[in-house]
Amino acid sequence: MTAATGRRPAVGAPDLCTRTAVDLAGLLTGGEVSAVEVLEAHLGWIDRRNPELNAICTLDRDHAFEQARAADDLRRRDPDAAAAKPLLGLPTAVKDLVPTKDIRTTFGSPIFADNVPDFDALIVERIRNAGAVVVGKTNTPEFGAGSQTFNPVFGKTRNPWDPARTCGGSSGGAAAALASRMLPIADGSDLGGSLRNPASFCGVVGFRPTPGRVPRVPPEQGWDDLAVLGPMGRNVADAALLFSVIAGPDPRDPISLAHPFEPFHPVAPLDLRGLCLAWTPNLGRYPVEREVVEVCEATLPVFRDLGAEVEEAAPDLSDADSIFRTLRANLFADKLGPLFPGRRNQMKDTVIEEIERGLALTGPDVAKAQAERTRLHCRVVDFFERYDALLLPTVQVLPFDVDLPYPTAIEGQPMSSYTDWMASCYSITVTGCPAISVPCGVGPSGLPVGLQIVTARGSDRITLGIAAAFEPANAG
Repeated sequence: MTAATGRRPAVGAPDLCTRTAVDLAGLLTGGEVSAVEVLEAHLGWIDRRNPELNAICTLDRDHAFEQARAADDLRRRDPDAAAAKPLLGLPTAVKDLVPTKDIRTTFGSPIFADNVPDFDALIVERIRNAGAVVVGKTNTPEFGAGSQTFNPVFGKTRNPWDPARTCGGSSGGAAAALASRMLPIADGSDLGGSLRNPASFCGVVGFRPTPGRVPRVPPEQGWDDLAVLGPMGRNVADAALLFSVIAGPDPRDPISLAHPFEPFHPVAPLDLRGLCLAWTPNLGRYPVEREVVEVCEATLPVFRDLGAEVEEAAPDLSDADSIFRTLRANLFADKLGPLFPGRRNQMKDTVIEEIERGLALTGPDVAKAQAERTRLHCRVVDFFERYDALLLPTVQVLPFDVDLPYPTAIEGQPMSSYTDWMASCYSITVTGCPAISVPCGVGPSGLPVGLQIVTARGSDRITLGIAAAFEPANAG
C-alpha cells in the first residue's frame, strides 16, 4: 500500500515494466518518472504475475516505498549525490540464499523458515548503496541444491514462457521475475550453473564471473572458488550495469580480485573480426537434446558474419565430473554437516545425499580432486591460447515439467543423479572461467534456448563484449 493513498498500487504504467534497466535509469535520471512511479508499476505487475509464477517469495511493500521516496528525495535535494548512484530508484529483489537485514531469508529450508538476519551480505550493501529499491526475495531450491526451483517453504516457481514448465535454478525466482517483467535487474549465485541455467530456461541473461570478481562477504569457505555471485538482466547491458555495482575487491574475501581500471558498464560490443571461436555441441561427451543443439548451431553464421572464425573444438574436461562431485559434496558437508544430525528429517533427499557423500570423503579424496583440477586448468589455459572463446549450449535440455525434480534421461541416456543433466554448466564451473548465458533463439517447441559463451579466466570484459556484439546481431 502507498502511504499517500492507502491503496494497493494499481497495475499502471505497464510500459515502465517493459523498459530495460538502462532505459529506466535514464528516465529516472532525467526526471521523466519518479522512483515511486516505477515501484508502483512493478508492484502492480508483481500482483498480476506472481500469484501464478511464484518468483518473488517474500515481498516487503512498506520498506520498498520508503526506499523509493528516499530515492526521489535525494534526487531533488542533491543531484550530484544521486548521479553517483547508478541504480537509484530501480526495483530489485535478492536471492533467498543471500542474507538481507530485516527481510526473511529462508534458504528455501524449513529449518530457516523464520530466519530474519540482522545484517546485509556485502552484495546487498552494494546494491542498496547504489540506490536500488529492494522489494523482497526471489525463490530458490532448498539450500540452492539443484537447477529446479521448488522448496517446502514457498513451493515451486514456474516458467513465464510456459507455467507448466520449470524456470530452472537455483536462481530460478530471479530469472522468472526478470522474464515476466516483475523486476528490471536481479542478482543470483552460481555453483553448478545457477545463474546460467535459469537464464537459458527463461530467456534472459545470466553471467557467472571469474571467481573473486564479486566478493562473498561474509565468506563461508573463503578459498573455495566453485560458488560465485553474479548479475542477471533481460539483456547484456542490464547485467553489466548490475555487475559494475557488485564487482570490486574486499579484503574479507581471500580470493577477491582487484577491480579493473576500466568499468564494466557501459559494456562495449567487442569487434569480433579476426577472433577464433570454438564451438562444441556437447563438450565431446554429454547428451544434448536435438532441438537445443539445432537452435545453438543456427547462431554460428551470426558470429561468422561478425568476422569471427568458428571451428568445432572443445577443451579436455574429462575429469570435470569427478572433480565437481567431490568438491561440491565437500562444500555441502562443511556448510550443513553441523545441522545434519538433528535436522536431517527437515532436509530433502538430494541435500542429504550431498552431505553424506561429503562426510564420507577422505583427505586423499579431496587432494586427488584438487590435483585433477590443476591439470584440467592447465589444459584449459592451453585451449585459450588457441581460441578466444568457447561457444556451447548452456543447458542440455529444454525447460521440463515443473513437477519433475530433474530429468532422468536425455536422448535416451539415463541420468544417474540430480546434477548429471547440468554437466554443460558445471564442467565450465570447474574451469574457473567466466561464462555468460545469452538468449539465442526459440525452437519448434516455443521455448527459449541459451547459448553459453566462455572465455579465459579473468577475461570478464571480453565475455561481456562478445555477448554484447552477438546479442543485437542475432536479434537482427
